[in-house]
Amino acid sequence: MGDLDFRGRQMPAWFPDAKFGVFVHWGAYSVPAWAEPTGELGAVDPEVWFAHNPYAEWYWNTSQIEGSPAHEHHRTVHGGLPYDTFLDAWKAELFDPAEWIDVFARAGARYVVVTTKHHDGIALWDAPGTGTRNTVRRGPHRDLVADLAAAVRARGLRFGVYYSGGLDWHAGRRAVIRHEDLIDECRPHDAAYAAYALRQVRDLIDRYRPDVLWNDIGWPDAGMADLPDLFAHYYATVPDGVVNDRWDGAHADYLTSEYQANRQNETAAHWEQCRGIGLSFGYNRNEGPEHLLDPAGAVRQLVDVASRGGNLLLNVGPKADGTLPGEQRTVLEGIASWMAGHGGAVYATRPLGPGAAPSDGAPWIRWTRDDRHAFAFLADVPDSARDQVVLKTRPGLLDPATAVRLDDLPVRADAVPDGILATSVALGTPLPTVLRFALL
Repeated sequence: MGDLDFRGRQMPAWFPDAKFGVFVHWGAYSVPAWAEPTGELGAVDPEVWFAHNPYAEWYWNTSQIEGSPAHEHHRTVHGGLPYDTFLDAWKAELFDPAEWIDVFARAGARYVVVTTKHHDGIALWDAPGTGTRNTVRRGPHRDLVADLAAAVRARGLRFGVYYSGGLDWHAGRRAVIRHEDLIDECRPHDAAYAAYALRQVRDLIDRYRPDVLWNDIGWPDAGMADLPDLFAHYYATVPDGVVNDRWDGAHADYLTSEYQANRQNETAAHWEQCRGIGLSFGYNRNEGPEHLLDPAGAVRQLVDVASRGGNLLLNVGPKADGTLPGEQRTVLEGIASWMAGHGGAVYATRPLGPGAAPSDGAPWIRWTRDDRHAFAFLADVPDSARDQVVLKTRPGLLDPATAVRLDDLPVRADAVPDGILATSVALGTPLPTVLRFALL
């Protein structure tokens, strides 16, 4: 047993400095790859969410809600076949983990969190208690967790594991969830499932020593007393590891939000926003460009989160054959191009704080700082502004004479009564321009 006195531990510096991680949702649900792209979590009426769930990784549940479009799709396209048919059809024949991680690393991700078991209960490693219902014994016939862990660490990135502890539609009690008020009573809370989940999470810790332990949907009631020892074992094994907050209040190093849900957590000392490039985490063949972030939107999402002190965990949903969807790859390549010249204004920064105002309009403005500099991110400056924008800052905060553009184009900055007047070319682009100022 490890030292149980872990609650006062300090956040390891690498996590708040990282700012950007990539989430990977890949499973048997990537075979049907089907959901209605209805909207973002937290912005869709909860009365309709489950029957019209935009999360393709929830396909098993959604397709069992009679009258739902997913139910009809499963009947007409897949003949109502048992869900595990998709596990055997999932071959991952084109999967190249090093190629994935090369894309993620070039996009600027500092950590990667991989889904090791989602709510369908299918493990992406030879998890204890799963028998043949895992990707080593069926489907891809590979330890996908090991493959990805090795590729992530070969590129010098941090490796994290997602585990659905609170919901398992196979090993736990199987009940179709039709409304958010029913989630808890449809979750397995018994001692047998608690022991099953605990054994698997300990196995993940011991085998892969993950830098991030990312649980979802809480933890079974009968196993809550086991969690202090689990966390102590984790920290003894991975001293600079971090734990998320989805353990039914047992412990957290940082809080999470998801799309528009739990946005109140974004005021915590340490937090992370997770979301997909589109509206789903698992690959959804129904999503079109109108449902996806474009490269500029993804960069601005990252900048906005960093400017408020958080991390962005941006999800990709690979296809069943192991390839990254082209539209998602395009977004990652766009982030890579921008981060190559501007990452220094994102990594290891913190909010600038009072004295400099962000803007959501035209122009779009965000701020970060390090120990010596402030960084202004500018986009959508109107043509009518004639290459000029006023950065509203309090006097004595920044030195206008030190202004430089991180892309090396010329810029002039002058003090004006309500801040700093910056003059430069091409400020109207959707991708942010970054100005650096010395702090006074």
